[in-house]
Amino acid sequence: MAQKISQNHDFKRKRDEFEPQPDQNGFDLSLLEAVEKSQSSVEVLDQRALRKLILSFERRLHANLEARMKYPDQPDKFADSEVELHEEIEKLKILAGAPELYPDLVQLNTVPSILGLLGHENTDIAVDVVGLLQDLTDEDVLEDSDESAQILVDSLVENNALELLVQNLGRLSETDPDEMTAIYNTLATIENMVEVKPSVAELVCERTKLMRWLLNKIKAREFDSNKQYASEILAILLQNSGANQRRLGQMNGVDIVLQAVALYKSRDPKSGDEEEMVENLFDCLCSLVMPLENKERFLKAEGVELMIIIMKQKKLAYGSAIRVLDFAMTKYPPACERFVDVLGLKTAFATFMGKIPVNKKKNKESYQEELEERIVSLIASLFGGIFRGSRRERLLSKFVENECEKIDRLMELYMRYLDRVKAETERLNQLELEDLEMDEEERYNRKLESGLYTLQLIAVILGHLWCSEHSGMRSRIELLLRQQRLSKENVKEILQEYHDNIGDLDGPEEKEKAQAKIQKFIDAL
Repeated sequence: MAQKISQNHDFKRKRDEFEPQPDQNGFDLSLLEAVEKSQSSVEVLDQRALRKLILSFERRLHANLEARMKYPDQPDKFADSEVELHEEIEKLKILAGAPELYPDLVQLNTVPSILGLLGHENTDIAVDVVGLLQDLTDEDVLEDSDESAQILVDSLVENNALELLVQNLGRLSETDPDEMTAIYNTLATIENMVEVKPSVAELVCERTKLMRWLLNKIKAREFDSNKQYASEILAILLQNSGANQRRLGQMNGVDIVLQAVALYKSRDPKSGDEEEMVENLFDCLCSLVMPLENKERFLKAEGVELMIIIMKQKKLAYGSAIRVLDFAMTKYPPACERFVDVLGLKTAFATFMGKIPVNKKKNKESYQEELEERIVSLIASLFGGIFRGSRRERLLSKFVENECEKIDRLMELYMRYLDRVKAETERLNQLELEDLEMDEEERYNRKLESGLYTLQLIAVILGHLWCSEHSGMRSRIELLLRQQRLSKENVKEILQEYHDNIGDLDGPEEKEKAQAKIQKFIDAL
């Protein structure tokens, strides 16, 4: 067997030593031999066969550790034991076919032995272990084995798998194909663990430097598959964790992610994978700007200006920029004020009027609908964040210009979403007639999904316009309602339902303030 000795005297196997070799007829003999060998050694994977596998692995592990301790400066003395250890780790991958045995694997105290090898002096052995962990935690493997999956992931966490996996990341080279794969498998293992045990998302950020590693990865200007995966993992870690959002903000994360998306302000991604990465980065931004302190960082880093530039360029990231602005301006008046100051109204209202750039990669109707809902939300945030003064006047004047065309458009959207909600309400009534039990909360949620939330926001915008006491706007609203055989009572009903269902997620005081604002519109109409 060819041997390659690294400078630190590790036995480093060549890639082709364990890759299948075809014979003259093109048959893969080594693969057939491996199949035969595995079939003869483990015919049925049960508890007895598992113990046999584990015992063999532990023997090879101890033999290798002893050889390395005995002959630390003579790699030829421990090279064979390293190859045998590699083969034993490969054999353990068969366990992925029997997740019901994971509790036994944990009980046999094998997890610490496996994880200990992540720090093995030979990077190849650590690479093997990462591959094994990825196989054992694979989503498809664990799909129907909830309890077994939980037991395995709990044991991995207890035995410092997160710390060891991330430490190992630091020594993997992206110029080596095997190690590049191991980087991917490391991220996949962490993602799989989060899927089984959501609290892992915060644990891995508390206990390791993974977030720093991910930030450094997305900083790189060159695109590769691991940069894409790093963006996806970062989006997952931020998605439902205020702690992680704040932690990344403290690490200059807002600025770094903004720099990463700025690369696409005037150009589109070159491939589907790169496009997915850009979407992930915008997902990261949407999560990042949830905490107040990160909204401040976003504003300071000129995030509002960058999103407007992206919108003006009308590239693929157009819709994503609107989404980020919507999140950034929600309940944050300084961002709303900045948006008006840097002339964002013209760009936003062009979208509102349906002047949307064509996106050939997305379904036209669903894409347009998604942007409509986002821009309605953004305009509602502007009204909620700009209370008085010249900025308020500039916002209101948009609804007067060109013979109140924006009010016409608003009422067009109002009717479309009203019809949808009516259709859903009738469908739900029919289901109840058919004795399908449904509580009020579920019924309300289904209506929200059908478009009620956007309808409520349109009603809120109408409330703001009405309360401006502008006679021209009031007359136009009343005229358009009469044309549809409706009255202000219809708008009040929608606002009342919104008022009654405002939650107390931000505390009872905030709930009371929000309800008081809606009540003001109801009383005024």
